[in-house]
Amino acid sequence: MRTKDLLAALATGLWRWDNASGRVTLDAEAARLLGLPAEPVELTEAAVRSRFHPVDFAEINGVVQLAVSEGTVAEARLRIVDERGRVQRIVRSRTRPRIVDGDFELVGTLQEVPEPQPGTSAAVTPVTGDWRRSREAFLLDAGRALAEARSTAEVLRVAAGLSMPGFMPDGLAVFGIQGDRLSVIGHHGHRPGDELPFSEMMLDTDYPAAEVVRNGRAIYLPTPEEYQRRYPATWPLAAPFDRTSWAFLPLVNAGRTIGAWMAGFAQPVTFTPDERSVLTTVARMLAQALARAGMQESQQELAVGLQRSMMPTVQPDIPGMAVAARYVPTGGGLEVGGDWYDMIPLPSGRIALVIGDVQGHDVRAAGLMGQLRIALRAYASEGHHPDAVLSRASRFLAGINETESRGHGEDQRFATCLYVEVDPATGLLDVARAGHPDPAIRMADGAVMVRPTAGGLPLGIDPDTDYPTTRIVLEPGETMLVCTDGLIETGGHDLETGWGRLRGVFEAHGAEVDGGSAESLERLADSLVQAVHGPSSHHTTGPLVDRREDDIALLLLSREGASCGLGAGDRLARRPGRRTVFSVAQAEPERIAAARRQIRDVLHDWTDPDQVDSAVLLVSEIVTNVLMHTDGDALLVAEVSGERGSRRLRVEVADASDELPHRRRPGELASSGRGLVLLELLAGEWGVDPRGDGKSTWFELYEDAGAAGESPGPASSGPEESLSEPAA
Repeated sequence: MRTKDLLAALATGLWRWDNASGRVTLDAEAARLLGLPAEPVELTEAAVRSRFHPVDFAEINGVVQLAVSEGTVAEARLRIVDERGRVQRIVRSRTRPRIVDGDFELVGTLQEVPEPQPGTSAAVTPVTGDWRRSREAFLLDAGRALAEARSTAEVLRVAAGLSMPGFMPDGLAVFGIQGDRLSVIGHHGHRPGDELPFSEMMLDTDYPAAEVVRNGRAIYLPTPEEYQRRYPATWPLAAPFDRTSWAFLPLVNAGRTIGAWMAGFAQPVTFTPDERSVLTTVARMLAQALARAGMQESQQELAVGLQRSMMPTVQPDIPGMAVAARYVPTGGGLEVGGDWYDMIPLPSGRIALVIGDVQGHDVRAAGLMGQLRIALRAYASEGHHPDAVLSRASRFLAGINETESRGHGEDQRFATCLYVEVDPATGLLDVARAGHPDPAIRMADGAVMVRPTAGGLPLGIDPDTDYPTTRIVLEPGETMLVCTDGLIETGGHDLETGWGRLRGVFEAHGAEVDGGSAESLERLADSLVQAVHGPSSHHTTGPLVDRREDDIALLLLSREGASCGLGAGDRLARRPGRRTVFSVAQAEPERIAAARRQIRDVLHDWTDPDQVDSAVLLVSEIVTNVLMHTDGDALLVAEVSGERGSRRLRVEVADASDELPHRRRPGELASSGRGLVLLELLAGEWGVDPRGDGKSTWFELYEDAGAAGESPGPASSGPEESLSEPAA
């Protein structure tokens, strides 16, 4: 015997309720149990709900919500009623909710059960005389659903699905007011185009909805004859719908009529006082829900318009480069804040990329952001260098703070900012930073590194702050990411763990952006935002809503690789190595720590961790030696080449001194002089190359040597020890 035949023999039907589409699919037995013809059918949610007793449906709704949250089976007894509210039978429903793209669907069975005996725990109250309980249960259910609706379309969908106790409209329409005319905001139970004769109707028309708006009183028409007698001029418009009763109610919010609601019935309705009470209460809840949704949509439209006016479109046709940008507001308030980005054509033919974050997530932050963005654009367009642009912007914001503090008592606001001047021809990036996160570079072989840059205080704190410039070269095939801290720290992360989260996404999508494809760069921008906020369906609801705690702005800049236009195999074969350049000035000894971090980032996927420690120690030794025993700065160049597992690391530290190091024999208590000993012990190869303007100390490590155990571990020596004192 087939499963369907077996279920039918047991008086058991199958049903599927899709909450997202509002459609319910019934097999033949389930349709029979609901009092419908015994054949498979797909119905609207409202049509099926009208077959359940309202009290029972309100109770099963709570059971279902609990089952959805716990992932369990929802089981309950339901009374099936006819069009007049009389109980036909009792069924047992067993359903298992399933989550699909943030919505849920119910899949389960309906089985007829015998009438419970009086006095047993399974006994249910008959429908007769239970009108008030039914009404209260229905109104609680309707109020909850309308309160959760977040848009006008959702409010109308909820209104269309309301199953009123004992009587169910088969057609609904909501009218709004536009000047001296009615407009149809939404309707249900009609074909597309049926609303056209009722749209743009003058308020003085002899039509029930227009009269309701004019005088603010409900109109009930229990028979077609009553409709035709009272409104003969517009009766021909209503006659083709073959309805027998109508209710027109005003939609009143805060004492003002904002529209009208029409409920049309295919079955005769006498509109008793209890029925009118239900309709009036629903109309009030509907008016409040529509007003609330309209206000939210207006605020959203204002926020989107304001932010769009402040956020420029990035220039798509930079020769040899591609750019992508994103702005995602926080989830609170007007969804405007102080994050921004900009792209500015410069008089020199270069391009300036700017990204910043004004303190706060309110309208004032957005206003200051707009002023600061215009000021930065003006200073950049005058041809000033990056350091001068930020210095002038800081004085500009400090002046605004001082004026507003004196005149309006406003708190002072500061702003972080990163200004990058880009030379598309050479890939040179001149970076000036004001308290902002450093840029990150994805190199051609896929490794992602955060590039430390010199910087000053955030804008607006000290008008006399200097902003030193750091030069970076964006090599062919590399991609730079600059962003606000919302992308890094959202979700409880700090700078280190936040970059760790983004590094995985950046590297995973690295192969797609080779060659500087604008389309692949757009996909990467979306992936970076999604890594922080989760899927777009959770931007405003669901388990990830708490992640929208800060604005996000990001810019991606990719330089076309030398492999552009080659096949995939050729690109892999010709993929360039990994290279980073880092400078440490005499006045910045604290950057030695940053140099060590750079080496660890370069070697983050190196096979042998002992070799990584050795490289970090040697870099610290060589750079410290330059700062201690020369008058110049140290320029560090680290490059990784070769295939993974057999790669070579070459590190060069250049300085302007002609003095060459020499071997020393330090005693046990000596604090220096072990540098050459460490190089001989830890490096695969090393040397010192004289140059016309100084010298370069270099060493190499080989990945396959470390993996084979040929490289000794790091010696017991502190990073503060020097390589050697120069020869006398």
